[in-house]
Amino acid sequence: MLIVMAPSQCRGARALLAMTQPRLATIASVGLSTVVDFERERRSVSEEAIWKMQRALENAGIDFIPENGGGPGVRLRKPIKQRPQR
Repeated sequence: MLIVMAPSQCRGARALLAMTQPRLATIASVGLSTVVDFERERRSVSEEAIWKMQRALENAGIDFIPENGGGPGVRLRKPIKQRPQR
């Protein structure tokens, strides 16, 4: 399911990953001011930039939780256990 990430979800996802704003900007290929302004809700950020940041966070292990009565959220994806090689 595609979810349009909220600024609070972006902040929460970065916190779970211990990721800085400059690191997110780099891996999402957006400007640092875009990340900062989006998270602080200073200005409108393009939908494309939001999708880039969301995809970068998802690729780093974040699952976005939709609004389901309890509010939108984020969580760390459970790592896939690898079978021991024989």
